Amino acid sequence: ATGGGSPQQGTTQRFYDAFRGRIIFPIADSAGRVVGFSGRILPQCDDGKTGKYINSPETILYNKSRVLYGFDKAKLAIRSADAVILVEGQMDLLMVHQVGQGFAVAASGTALTREHLALLKRMTNNLLLSFDADSAGVRASERAIRLALAEGFNVKVIVLRGGKDPAELIAGDPAAFASAVSGAAHVIEFLTEELLRSSAS
Repeated sequence: ATGGGSPQQGTTQRFYDAFRGRIIFPIADSAGRVVGFSGRILPQCDDGKTGKYINSPETILYNKSRVLYGFDKAKLAIRSADAVILVEGQMDLLMVHQVGQGFAVAASGTALTREHLALLKRMTNNLLLSFDADSAGVRASERAIRLALAEGFNVKVIVLRGGKDPAELIAGDPAAFASAVSGAAHVIEFLTEELLRSSAS
């Protein structure tokens, strides 16, 4: 972005690259038209002072509450599998698709919304959540579970042990993720285990 207005005499107009030092992911709408971008920080550029992901600002075309990353590529597979895997980030999504689970979409670093669920509801009633295994991921899972149940979805949770996110698990052991998908826990089982774990700690 520029500083705004015309450059004053004796000054030069400068541009600032908001996505510098990041991998850029084009964000498409359900028809495959690019409406925004997301940038993930490269490890060597991560100083711990900026977020892991930054997205384009919202516009008339890009409303993050209504766009799911990868939905345009996954919608036919979702209908065929009669299920959808929801992950948090773009790297998670790419890795999940690479191991043959093409019916996955990503929330792109934003909270799941009713608009997201309405998009998925056209294809399936079966939602499998695979958020990060850290405390933030568990909280996001619990919120998504409540919202999805209220919208009439059958909800299961893909439980990832060892504090790994889907991308990390797949990079180390692709078969382990496939096993986690096939063994996805029913939402009641997942919440009961979380309750027991939290009360024991």
